[in-house]
Amino acid sequence: MSASPEDLAITVDAAGLQRRIDELALISEAPAPVVTRVLFSEADQRGREYVRKAARDAGLAVREDAVGNIFARWEGGEPGLAAVASGSHTDAIPNAGRYDGVVGVLGAFEALAALKRAGFRPRRSLEVVMFTAEEPTRFGLGCVGSRLMAGTLSVEKAAALRDRDGRTLDELRAAAGCAGPLESVRLPSGHYHSFIELHIEQGPVLEARGIPIGIVERIAGPSSYRVTLQGEGGHAGAVLMPARHDALAAGAQVALAVERAACTSASPDTVGTVGVFRIEPGAVNSVPFRAYLEIDLRDTRLDTRKRAYARIRRAAAAACRRRGVRMDFEEINADPPAEGDPKTIEAVERACARLGLASLRMVSRAYHDSLFMARVCPTTMVFIPCLNGWSHRPEEYASPGHVASGAEVLAHTMASLAA
Repeated sequence: MSASPEDLAITVDAAGLQRRIDELALISEAPAPVVTRVLFSEADQRGREYVRKAARDAGLAVREDAVGNIFARWEGGEPGLAAVASGSHTDAIPNAGRYDGVVGVLGAFEALAALKRAGFRPRRSLEVVMFTAEEPTRFGLGCVGSRLMAGTLSVEKAAALRDRDGRTLDELRAAAGCAGPLESVRLPSGHYHSFIELHIEQGPVLEARGIPIGIVERIAGPSSYRVTLQGEGGHAGAVLMPARHDALAAGAQVALAVERAACTSASPDTVGTVGVFRIEPGAVNSVPFRAYLEIDLRDTRLDTRKRAYARIRRAAAAACRRRGVRMDFEEINADPPAEGDPKTIEAVERACARLGLASLRMVSRAYHDSLFMARVCPTTMVFIPCLNGWSHRPEEYASPGHVASGAEVLAHTMASLAA
């Protein structure tokens, strides 16, 4: 075995890592600076091939499972031991930026490369995971790959997923060359020793406080819902106001109920969003007869999230009764929050202390694949600052120095856990 990780000169190639981030950003369905890579699109496929090549260039053994999760492994000295893992995603919502998820994949490759350059020889294997479909763009459900790995999404529900064009997960993954039964994606018990995800904060706290590293000790639990409202259409000039059953007007009240429930929650971490609102027929001179909404409701506490959900349901039902509109309210997912593992958090804190980097224990209000990896093994996340807290937009930015610091902390943490 190698010397203790504390005795090694572990140096991250900051310029090389930034170059790879910039190269991957050019693989997009939209022109720069926009990054868009929807699951199994042509751009997503090219992005996946970039990741495979980057893994091979780092001297890692690459495999892929039945849903397209990509695994890049550095075999340890004792292969029978559970591996230490890291990783994130490279799919990107429409009109996104270059750092979300990507820092956690390419940064993990660079962390392992830095350990190799330093002469480290791990006792436990080290593995980087690029998760499939962290973003919900294709199916309205996020973290499909990690959900299947953790067993929190059943094979039956996964097979029933459909995109807006009616294409199923099975159809899309087969077209992308992902073979094998979905049952095979679930990880066996004890597969990983620990998991650490490097990510931009997607919030303003670290930048505002001048702290380079955040350590996540809790991840908010997300829930999402589809609401379909069926009213009655008609000519905008001919249907008088007392006779209207306007689906859009009812939908507007539902959207306001979401905002009101989140704002009046007893938890400061409750957030509610209507991110999708479509109407039919969508003509200026026609009363909307149907409205379709998708609601995102999340919190670090289940009790306050449940109360907010109950308020939304009551207000939505009352609004539809008053307007004579029928409502179908469907749950897409309702996941509990996840706790960071104390020992893994302490390993990150020791790495920060060794590097002379200030750190802050934090809550992640955005959810990530780590939410589901926490069901598999001890887990935490390492956050780095991003400009103005911006994310999911082309202006998303993390400085090369902060990206390199995150990768360096990750390298030291994984080394200590794998030694």
